[in-house]
Amino acid sequence: MAFDRDGWNPIGGQSKKSKAPAIWSYTTADTIATVNTESYFDSVAGEVGVGDMIFVNSSTGGTLVATLVYVLSNTGTVVDVNDGTTLANTDSD
Repeated sequence: MAFDRDGWNPIGGQSKKSKAPAIWSYTTADTIATVNTESYFDSVAGEVGVGDMIFVNSSTGGTLVATLVYVLSNTGTVVDVNDGTTLANTDSD
């Protein structure tokens, strides 16, 4: 699939661009392997900066996967994020 702006939202008061990282959330049925591919976030290249963090709720076989990624590079048209750190899905109760 492709990036869907309906799942894209800022978190809190956005920082001043290039002064401090902004934090975003994104929800999709795509896998994290798809989401962390270079150019997935190209349509928001004008909004994100290097170091901005994105909390991604994605899906693997219908199971929710929560991952924190950050913007590695942004040429103004091409955005690349890191592979991300998947948040533990542990519920011991």
